[in-house]
Amino acid sequence: MLTHLNLDGTVIRTDRVAAPAGTDLWWSGKHQHHGGNVQVTSTPDGRPIGVSPVRPGREHDSTCARHHGLIDALNRIVAELDIPNLADLGYENAGDGFRHPVKKPAGGELTETQQTYNKVIRGIHGVGERANSLLKTTFKALRGVSLDPSRITKIAAATAMWGYAEAK
Repeated sequence: MLTHLNLDGTVIRTDRVAAPAGTDLWWSGKHQHHGGNVQVTSTPDGRPIGVSPVRPGREHDSTCARHHGLIDALNRIVAELDIPNLADLGYENAGDGFRHPVKKPAGGELTETQQTYNKVIRGIHGVGERANSLLKTTFKALRGVSLDPSRITKIAAATAMWGYAEAK
């Protein structure tokens, strides 16, 4: 029985995009390289069980997750099965089914209760971030894709199926 799911995005580096960085959808300003953003759903122990199709690297995690219907699907899972989804602050307005750290208010401080909540959420969700690490370190094909970025979808999906098989 799953106690929760994790959702986290990662940018898979690619070197096959030659457009200038300033106008390129595949350029990730945060990571300072070209790549594709994939959303990884994982089990509590950090095994990947699902990977979204790739989106351009410049897109925010929540934008990618919404585009593929992951936000709605995970909110339904919470409503129907009472299995919460843990995420980072990138999914701050994703809905009631998501548990993420509390953002520090502008010019204010978090209460002791909020700080404790953040430590718990970050600690538990940190294990879930292991899924992204597993995908990138276990599978050499995802360390630097030398194909069209759209091919990242098939490679990442195959690696997620490995994670699912390993978890069984």
